[in-house]
Amino acid sequence: MLPYTTFFLVKKTGLRATLLVVLSVLFQSVSTVAQTPGIDSLKKEIRQLVVHNRYVPAAKTYEQLGGLYHKLYGYNKYTLDSYFNSLKYYSLDGDSAGYYNAQLAIGDYYLHDYLMQPSAEKYLNKARQFFERTHNMPKVIECRLALANIAQQKNPIPANLLTDLRETERMSEQNKQEFSQAYALNLLANTYLRFKNPDSAQYFVSRSLTIAKRLNVNWLISLNHFYQGIVDQFGNQSKKAIDAYQRSYRLAEAEKNVAMLRELSKHSADAYSHMGDYKNAYESSLKTLDFANQFYESEQTKSIRLQELDSQIKTLAVEKQLAEEQSQGQRFLNSVLVGVLLISIAGVAALVFLRRQQKLIARQQAVIAQQQIRQLELKSLRAMIEGQEGERSRIARDLHDGLGIQLSRIKLFVEAHQEQLPLSVKEPLNQFLDEACTETRLISNDLRPYALSTFGLIPALEDLVQKLNLVNETTLVLEHYGELPPLGEEASAMVFRVIQELLNNALKHAHAQTITVQIMTNDETALISVDDDGQGGNFSEEPTNGNGLANIKSRISYLGGQVMWQSEVGKGTSVMISLPMQKLIKTTTVIA
Repeated sequence: MLPYTTFFLVKKTGLRATLLVVLSVLFQSVSTVAQTPGIDSLKKEIRQLVVHNRYVPAAKTYEQLGGLYHKLYGYNKYTLDSYFNSLKYYSLDGDSAGYYNAQLAIGDYYLHDYLMQPSAEKYLNKARQFFERTHNMPKVIECRLALANIAQQKNPIPANLLTDLRETERMSEQNKQEFSQAYALNLLANTYLRFKNPDSAQYFVSRSLTIAKRLNVNWLISLNHFYQGIVDQFGNQSKKAIDAYQRSYRLAEAEKNVAMLRELSKHSADAYSHMGDYKNAYESSLKTLDFANQFYESEQTKSIRLQELDSQIKTLAVEKQLAEEQSQGQRFLNSVLVGVLLISIAGVAALVFLRRQQKLIARQQAVIAQQQIRQLELKSLRAMIEGQEGERSRIARDLHDGLGIQLSRIKLFVEAHQEQLPLSVKEPLNQFLDEACTETRLISNDLRPYALSTFGLIPALEDLVQKLNLVNETTLVLEHYGELPPLGEEASAMVFRVIQELLNNALKHAHAQTITVQIMTNDETALISVDDDGQGGNFSEEPTNGNGLANIKSRISYLGGQVMWQSEVGKGTSVMISLPMQKLIKTTTVIA
């Protein structure tokens, strides 16, 4: 049996890092590739076993087939189908231990995808209750570890989680389950990382790594190197962290663990960025996006999510088939009784089927409702952004067409009658009027940049940086790499507003000598960074206070992108923004 587990979130002071590592946990003896039969031979063996009604060997062979599918293809629906077939044949034979062992395997496998965790918890709790009743301690330990893995992802973390994990580790040692002990130590390390206690995390990582190396379990060795890298980042040792991530990356790549590779690329990008190596940070960020798409957008992952929706219907078919198989032995004794029994079973099956169908329809309606809510949220966000931009445009027009014209008329009037004014009044008055006209033009252009709608995003940003350099002591630098295709007017306006807001914040609060804006683009992604060498700060929580930062988050979210703040006291602040190019090109509504 191949249980699988999903890992959790890690937060670091000064560094926002979200960790969701999908991990394969092997609780059975590992055979070599040469000893593992091929898929076709296993299917042939299963057909022969079923023909001779040897259900338990067929169920075990299905488990072996599921493990082989996972070894070859990673996270896939064929492995899950094999486990459900194993569950069916254990049920046909009445083998309770095998049946709940298959429940445990299914629950662990669902942990690959965080959206399936409620279903995983259901299967794991059923298995745990059975194994506790039968005093099967190794299986109880497996269930406790899997459920603890789910608990780590809850917010807030359950108060008794550390106590439960320590008890599970003690039980593993007492029952001589070295692998379970190493895994429990690994979970303890991650939990302490979530509580921002790197010293305790280091202690448990070291112990888990020692046992994992002795057992030669590559995925666990890889995961411990990964946590070691996070501990190093807590200590601002980015070079050591990168070395640990690279050791973990090589093992995860050999295991074809796409989710693990995604998280390693994300944390490597963070470490490179912290060191100032933006080239490697950019390359690692692109790998992160690629691995994320490979896992979450794959047809295998989507099919598994849908498979749980109809698994209850399949269970009903299994129950019906089981009832028919069990009734065959009695048909020759009393045909009338069998007929009545079949009619009763058919009626009950129909009622159960209708009820299950109703539940399935209710779930589908809930999914549709969630999609509709999301669409309404997007419409509300769009209306808010359009309202802001529309108000900016209106104020800009009023300043230009109203106040600007009035100031120009006053200036012309003064110039026409300047001979009637004393010199002590004329010169200051002309100066004040020139300054007022200039300030009005600057405010109007700031609210509705002429260069943006006329020449595009890059020229508008160059114009903005040039004007800010004229009125500020801080030096502003704009750099752009890659060919930027023509963007939609809505997208151009939003990106311009975001960069403008970030520059205003840096000029107001950072007290920096230099502010650098970098724009890097390819066919799929646009990466924007705004860095300053100012006083920085300690962002233990993601900065969400203030209308300016809220506007930045809402605009980036609307464009389907992500934004990340990094800052340390005395070392400046860096803001990284990632935007999908397809969204920028398709967003075409005029709002500025």
